[in-house]
Amino acid sequence: MSETRTVHVSAPSRPYDVTVGMGLLPRVGAVCRDACGGDTAFVVTDSNVGPLYGDAVERSLAEAGYGTARFTFPAGEASKNPATLFSCLGAMADAGCTRDTTVVALGGGVTGDLAGLAAALYMRGCPVMQVPTSLLAMVDSSVGGKTAVDLPQGKNLVGAFWQPWAVVADVACLETVPGDLLLDSVGEVVKHGVLADPELFGEVTSSPVTARPLDLDRLAAVVARNVEIKRDVVDADERERGLRQTLNLGHTAGHAIEAASGFSLGHGSSVACGLAVVARGCAAEGLTDPAVADAIVAGIEACGLPVTCDASVDEVLALSRSDKKRHGDTVNLVVPVAVGRAEVVPMPFERYAAVVRRGMGG
Repeated sequence: MSETRTVHVSAPSRPYDVTVGMGLLPRVGAVCRDACGGDTAFVVTDSNVGPLYGDAVERSLAEAGYGTARFTFPAGEASKNPATLFSCLGAMADAGCTRDTTVVALGGGVTGDLAGLAAALYMRGCPVMQVPTSLLAMVDSSVGGKTAVDLPQGKNLVGAFWQPWAVVADVACLETVPGDLLLDSVGEVVKHGVLADPELFGEVTSSPVTARPLDLDRLAAVVARNVEIKRDVVDADERERGLRQTLNLGHTAGHAIEAASGFSLGHGSSVACGLAVVARGCAAEGLTDPAVADAIVAGIEACGLPVTCDASVDEVLALSRSDKKRHGDTVNLVVPVAVGRAEVVPMPFERYAAVVRRGMGG
């Protein structure tokens, strides 16, 4: 069994612990009892994860003294919408949930975002515990308190900041994640390396972390390091007024690429592709050293992630106009200055468009 690692997040609105290790699902109930209290828990999961881990988590919660109910929705980004959100809220009301009920988000990034927003809204806010089962959710979306659903006009346009009361990441769950989805998650790991840790970038781009059989000890260390990187940013800027914007590295173009694909391209792959586009475009526009851009693109390719996409430049730019990070006619573009450092550069949308056009070769 791997070492259990605990990363403490000191977000101004709510401090909490992120526990990373193997065999942690049986401890969900005890962690929930210590962090959340109350006597009822509402498990939100999807049609893929629920059959695998729902019973084990509910059993753990029952052993800790909780009455439980479960809401299961169809797996996939297509379910991350207001209709599913309101179905979840209705199910909470039907189950008799109160503001002391803990919402347990069991699954990947879609589940964590949707369940977190439901917790933020139900009776004006109830506790939420994140139990991520995908690598992407473990390294990124379960930490930091961003919750949201999508609209047809763009990704994550309806949301709230709502920090979890606790996060439990059992890396043994990654054994059941299909290979293509596991690889997709590496996009966020690469992003964190480019953002803040050259050693992490070098490790994940030189030796695949998704090779089977999985090295769960290594994955636990990688997850914990990614959580530390995100923790340091969230502690300093919980509401994304400054430093936290750097976590959007690759996301402005990446979200547009993801939407242009009809969400058939995974989020991590879309972020990786968006990062490659921005790196190339920034180099062409004199914002990034070409050698830095080349290293980033080569690292993404080495991981087996995409550096080009099928979407047209015009599609990506049209969808970028709906991105929630745009301010009027200004885009706060996160520019990779070096492997390990990025800066937020406010620019007119037309300058951003030039970066994307040159980054996509259009």
